[in-house]
Amino acid sequence: MVDWVGLTVPFAYLSILVGSLATFSSLYRKRKLAKSISLEPWFGQHLQRDIYLSLLHLEPDPSQEKSPAVPDSVLKAALLQRAAEDIRRILAIRNAKPALGNLLARGSVGDDLWQRFLRAEKEIEAELRDVVEEANGLSPNWGNTIFQSANEMVQAEITHKKIEELQEQGKADRAWWDQERASIQSKFMKELDDGAPSNPANKPTTPGADKSDEDAVLVEGGGPAASGSAAGAKGGTKKRKQKK
Repeated sequence: MVDWVGLTVPFAYLSILVGSLATFSSLYRKRKLAKSISLEPWFGQHLQRDIYLSLLHLEPDPSQEKSPAVPDSVLKAALLQRAAEDIRRILAIRNAKPALGNLLARGSVGDDLWQRFLRAEKEIEAELRDVVEEANGLSPNWGNTIFQSANEMVQAEITHKKIEELQEQGKADRAWWDQERASIQSKFMKELDDGAPSNPANKPTTPGADKSDEDAVLVEGGGPAASGSAAGAKGGTKKRKQKK
């Protein structure tokens, strides 16, 4: 005969074990979901999305019989700005993911930050799908090219910002160079003033100095007096030789 009393004990143990595990898993999931909901979002408020939704659901003024509806061009412009903001957030996520993964592997950041990042990725994926659907609703097949146009807008904005930064840096470098050149010029002029010779007019003059200089010039020049004296000396020597 089968001992049913002996079999009920292991079955009861297994049922209690499975029930406790299921309860623990359910409580853990609920607690994790509540914790993820309470986490601070990775990005701030999506202002462009709020503007587009406000324009899309703008109700007509009841006081006017024929209140004008929002033009499609305005809705398209608002949706394009929303897509551009999504492109900026995608670029921020791509740039932050490798560094955040390395920090998480080293234990430098907690799991809460990583959960916030994963939640931001899921939110941006849902946002992209929503933008594509809205674009196709406003214009057929526009959802295939709206993010390309938004990316071009964002890249042009980034390029413009870089040009402005380079211009500001150029102005700062120009100001520094003008200041440095003025400092170098002032130091150079000061060195010239310190090493300049004294004025010759201030030197003391001795009497007869000018006269001796003129005599030296006359002797070196070989004037008529010098040539006559030289000729007389030669004639005297010849006469002495003849007498002898």
